[in-house]
Amino acid sequence: MEEIDTPPTLGRRATISDVARDMGVSKGTVSRALNGHPDIADSTRLRAVRTAARLGYRPLGSAQAIRTGRCRALGLVIETGEHDAHRPFLAAFLAGLSDGAAREGWTLTVATAPEGDTLATYRRLIDDRKADGFVLPRTRLRDPRVEMLRTADVPFVLFGRHGDPVGCAWFDIDMGAAMRGSVARLARAGHRRIAYVGGSPGHTYAALREEGFRAGMAAEGLSADLIGPGAVDRGGGARAAAVLLDAADPPTAFVYALDAAALGLWRAARARGLVVGRDLAVIGYDGTPEGAHAEPPLATWKVDTHAAGLRLAELLIRRVRGEAPEGLRELAPARYLDRGSAACTAIGGPSGGAGRADADPTGGET
Repeated sequence: MEEIDTPPTLGRRATISDVARDMGVSKGTVSRALNGHPDIADSTRLRAVRTAARLGYRPLGSAQAIRTGRCRALGLVIETGEHDAHRPFLAAFLAGLSDGAAREGWTLTVATAPEGDTLATYRRLIDDRKADGFVLPRTRLRDPRVEMLRTADVPFVLFGRHGDPVGCAWFDIDMGAAMRGSVARLARAGHRRIAYVGGSPGHTYAALREEGFRAGMAAEGLSADLIGPGAVDRGGGARAAAVLLDAADPPTAFVYALDAAALGLWRAARARGLVVGRDLAVIGYDGTPEGAHAEPPLATWKVDTHAAGLRLAELLIRRVRGEAPEGLRELAPARYLDRGSAACTAIGGPSGGAGRADADPTGGET
């Protein structure tokens, strides 16, 4: 039955005709704009999205899926077996993804997968047409999720990077620059024995952060011979620090790949009569709330997870609409939080603090 071309009234669902009449264009133009057809100008598409939102127009999901082959939903699978699956900043990340999807009139489908059920969860979402594409967080150098989605020809965007970049779009943080910045700050404070404690082996972030640390040490003319075992929590961070502090020529400063592990240094230092911020300097990465409550607070690099989620949603929608993945690759900087744990200088080092933002080109804050 043909739609009656009258203004929407209270209790009546707004129609595509209402949107078209308000914009002064045809229903076909509105339909193509809302469905992301490339022959529609971005300005027209954005105007259609905003007009539809203002009038309360929502396409019937089932009819739209049949007509376009899309359900206008982004997918995210949270692996509950990850050590930080319930981390506090997950809420900000989810909010960013939701906000980015909503800007285009899309939704976010979130599923959880226990250990060993990840790929089956993705397959169920694909088979049930619950999502048009997926955001893949916490990527691995060899990632079975990437291989499965490539084979299924399902769009995806990585929050991170992959060992084989072919066909991969991504948004990531320039963590290598952050690690180099950590080393540069500590070296300026006179530290020459700087240790590194990495993260979970096999994950791309762990490889990139260690690579950045080693590059920073080389740039300062320092030997990267104090590399501890990877750690993802306080206990592991304390054990790694204990091994390094008991070395014949122990470190005076630490760089950790994860804040959660860096907080374990306090325990190892205390057991040896040392005080973080006075006898040992340490810089972490992630900007977790727990670090701010340590004594002294943990110096770290903070990631804006809401902004990351927002941008990932935008990139994934563009990928679903057919843009090539090679043109959808972005790096953003982390922000340095200059705190007391990095304040101490090495014996015989310069008298200035380790974290003076005015001497640092990486954009730290005081």
